[in-house]
Amino acid sequence: MHWFGYRANALLTLSVTILAIICGIASFSDTFNSPLPTASIQVLNVNRFQKLSNGDDEVSLTLNITADLQSLFTWNTKQVFVFVAAEYETSKNSLNQVSLWDGIIPSQEHAKFWIRATNKYRFTDQGSNLRGKEFNLTLHWHVMPKTGKMIADKIVMTGYALPQEYR
Repeated sequence: MHWFGYRANALLTLSVTILAIICGIASFSDTFNSPLPTASIQVLNVNRFQKLSNGDDEVSLTLNITADLQSLFTWNTKQVFVFVAAEYETSKNSLNQVSLWDGIIPSQEHAKFWIRATNKYRFTDQGSNLRGKEFNLTLHWHVMPKTGKMIADKIVMTGYALPQEYR
């Protein structure tokens, strides 16, 4: 009575509708998760602090990064992108952010870590603004879910300062 194509279309439409409803419920259920990650960052050493030939300041730091991001992982978490940024103010800009280190955490088993590293990316300021400058180190993360919206947050750690003189 009904052609095969009509039945296949009805079955496919029903399957996609059910899948969309399940994805919506999954995404909604993940909104009730309230993670409590912890982190601390120590500046172990200012390896290099110099004025470049073009007049910019450049800093190389050795960092001790300790974090427990296991609470960010739920059944809906695919991976977590994490990075450390130095944040400071200058007369030209109210907020300067320089990424120092980043990583991808693929699973909950890797979400508790301790790393000693030099900054992966150059900490450079356009101008001579870094001598004696106070700055914050901020651990940012982006939770990438299997379905639903991506969630971003951060932990700000204050009380860091660069030397008054170049090294």
